[in-house]
Amino acid sequence: MTDGSPWVLLSLAPAPDDRVRGWFAGIPNLDVAFPAARTQEAVLARIADADIVVSDWSSALHVDDAAVGAARRLSFVMSPSVGLDSLDLDALTAAGVVVANTAGLNAASVAEWCLAAALAVARSLAWVDRQVRDGAWPQLELPERGSTELAGLDVGVLGFGAVGSRVATLFRAIGCDVAYWTRRRRSEDEERGATWLPLAELASRSDVLVVNLSLAPETRGLVDSALLADLPRGAIVVDASRGGIVDHAALLGAIDAGTLRGAAIDVFEHEPLPDDSPLRRSDRILLSSHAASTTAQSLSRVFGLVTEDVRRAVAGEPILSVVNGRGPVVVRRAADLAAR
Repeated sequence: MTDGSPWVLLSLAPAPDDRVRGWFAGIPNLDVAFPAARTQEAVLARIADADIVVSDWSSALHVDDAAVGAARRLSFVMSPSVGLDSLDLDALTAAGVVVANTAGLNAASVAEWCLAAALAVARSLAWVDRQVRDGAWPQLELPERGSTELAGLDVGVLGFGAVGSRVATLFRAIGCDVAYWTRRRRSEDEERGATWLPLAELASRSDVLVVNLSLAPETRGLVDSALLADLPRGAIVVDASRGGIVDHAALLGAIDAGTLRGAAIDVFEHEPLPDDSPLRRSDRILLSSHAASTTAQSLSRVFGLVTEDVRRAVAGEPILSVVNGRGPVVVRRAADLAAR
């Protein structure tokens, strides 16, 4: 389309409409639209007229192969997160759609959450808070629950990208020995003092296991009952990856059996966490609402880039954070182009 009509941005973000409109209010020649409901059927009904899609960081709504096929005008997809598991990247790339994300911008926030969560579980902070509010005054009971210092423990980090490398730095700063596993071993400079180990060996020595992997076919279900059984007795698991990588049922079973000390979980296969989830009953599991990255600083960086890349798409300027090799200038497509 080259008639000068406004670009249509379809937002799938799980955020109030007025807030989303505010993100893009300063971009001329742009109309912001939303699906009629937060269902995949509503996405399919609305995406046909969209030039730009801002994806859903909760992964409830997808730009899958069917959506790409229905998207007659789609030219650009912007992910307000590092994760791309809600997008069919192959279908989008084949259709010539430029895809970008915000990789690395929430790394400091997520890494800090991982350290804070490990400390909270190690020291039973949430349990103590509830006890005090209920009138108790626990002190000597804490060692009996397994309260421990983190300093001197062995920490294993799964995933060593922007988040995982920061996690390693923070844990080393408080006196932990840190090892990591990722499919590609990093250079000595990138390792920041951490040691690469094969996955099984890493698990067998990790008093604290921090999971920061992206969801992909090869990582789905990676932290299963067998790997959890390889952890030292009394280990702590911190899950800040994506839902589906850690087997939460197996994790709960190991905690209930007393083989693991506890866990902190920020991500779930189904979000929000269902009311009847068995995870809710354990006082040794710290639950979070996929909010490890949610700080004022992180959101400012993420949505600053989202807004800037959308502005660049409309203005015909190079996109800053392309992940699929297309572009970097977004070319607006006509509605009557060949079917995807």
